[in-house]
Amino acid sequence: MQSQHIENPDVILIGSGVMSANLGALLKRLKPELSIQVYEVTAELAQESSHGWNNAGTGHAGICELSYTPHREKDGSVNVANAIKIFEQFEYTKQFWGHAVASGMVDAPREFINPVPHISFVHGQEQVDYLKARHAGLAAHHFFSDMVYSTDPATIGSWSPLLTEERGQIPIAATRMDSGTDVNFGNISRKLLGWLADQPGCGIAASHRVTDLEKKGDRWTVTIKDLVTGKKRTNTAKFVFVGAGGGSLPLLQKAGIPESKGLGGFPIGGQWLVCENPEIVEKHQAKVYGQALEAAPTMAVPHLDTRILDGKKTLLFGPFAAWTTKFLHKEGSYLDLPLSVKPHNLATLVKIGIHNLDLVQYLVQQGTQSMADRMEVLHVFYPGAKAEDWKLIDAGIRVQAIKKTDGEAGIVHYGTEVITDEDRSISALLGASPGASVCVHIVLEVVKLCFPQLLESPEGKARMKELIPIHDVDIKLPENAAYFHETTAKAEAALGLR
Repeated sequence: MQSQHIENPDVILIGSGVMSANLGALLKRLKPELSIQVYEVTAELAQESSHGWNNAGTGHAGICELSYTPHREKDGSVNVANAIKIFEQFEYTKQFWGHAVASGMVDAPREFINPVPHISFVHGQEQVDYLKARHAGLAAHHFFSDMVYSTDPATIGSWSPLLTEERGQIPIAATRMDSGTDVNFGNISRKLLGWLADQPGCGIAASHRVTDLEKKGDRWTVTIKDLVTGKKRTNTAKFVFVGAGGGSLPLLQKAGIPESKGLGGFPIGGQWLVCENPEIVEKHQAKVYGQALEAAPTMAVPHLDTRILDGKKTLLFGPFAAWTTKFLHKEGSYLDLPLSVKPHNLATLVKIGIHNLDLVQYLVQQGTQSMADRMEVLHVFYPGAKAEDWKLIDAGIRVQAIKKTDGEAGIVHYGTEVITDEDRSISALLGASPGASVCVHIVLEVVKLCFPQLLESPEGKARMKELIPIHDVDIKLPENAAYFHETTAKAEAALGLR
């Protein structure tokens, strides 16, 4: 793509993934006169973690993801507060994207979001009892009032035939909600950035690597290398957002802000099994999530997914984790992890590493397992699966942020880290699940923290209400259920989900 350059803009966004795209669009809608420059290291936009094949594409809303509600309480109930929170945060995303379509910012929503039922599936009596308790907790809330629970193999088979084909007599159970989604996060990122590039005072430069960040006075000086010509240039901005996925940690370290001290990163590679056999693909129309297998980290919860990318429907199963030292899938180096080790984070990384030797062993084992081993895991979901119908592909790389405060905690945990300096002139995203799905909620928090003036004026408040109608309403509360249903229906209609 043709690079555009804005000299000394108000905002520089590093990375062209879903976070930078939504932050740039949100800022420009809140204050149209803002000047914004985007730098992306790859030749095309949104090619790393946001790329369609580098993530599961699930619109994470707590509907089917059992890892958000992992345990039963002593009284047998399941605490569903985290699922409710994630559902609400994804609603921010849906409503902003619905506005983007309705207002003409982006078109053809079926190119980036499609309705796909979300199903939780378990087997064995203990897990059947757990899922029944989880359903009871969720269905009591108006977010999940349409969730259906069943232990009947015929019913479950009608929802997803692959789950019951050639399955034995072991007890099974499933929940289903039809309001789930499959999302191409790369496509929506490119659409929003395309809109941004057409706005006055905005520029996007691909094949440009940011090599250094330095604070001078009240502005950041950013050094950028043009990977096509080899030439270097500098630019300055009042605010910098580092949304470079796995590349965020090295840039945050270069910035030298106190908040980066002691911060480390642990990269985890991913792989998927993919099926393109049309006869099998047409039998399955759902995203089916199960429980994490023994010894697997929480991010490796297996799921059998319908994926719709570039208009083509396929099946995806995984993820299978893998050991790597690269921080980026396409533009990373095997030296990324060693070079990220600094005197200020060495002790943190050593301590965390000692307490996570089992995880390292698991990642090495995952990366060296055979196709037969992977098919054995798939058979838990799809007993009739045949190896000749599936192929293995590499996916994206996730870098888990590690802080001193993690102590002896596990490396892999949920949540998205947003690091902001004391004067609120730079923010960096160090992400984990549910990340991309709740991108609008995350970047709105960045706006509130670093651009509060945009939301304080009557004009700013009115614009915000137009962009995300629920932003000032606690839609979790029972008394606001009707408002939630009204606003979500409008957003889903705009997105073609109804």
